[in-house]
Amino acid sequence: NHPSGDPSPSRQDVDMTENVASACEALDVTIHDHVVIGKETEFSFKSEGLLLGCCA
Repeated sequence: NHPSGDPSPSRQDVDMTENVASACEALDVTIHDHVVIGKETEFSFKSEGLLLGCCA
């Protein structure tokens, strides 16, 4: 979650997701989504096209 209430992913969120996706790919583990929770809404990496090539 983002305590600020803004669910927009930070550069660190994007970098961490890419690192986790690489590790999961090496282990043949599927990532279905990474969701950042804000105060009023959420941000889905899958819905925004930021998980291309690593999820089912």
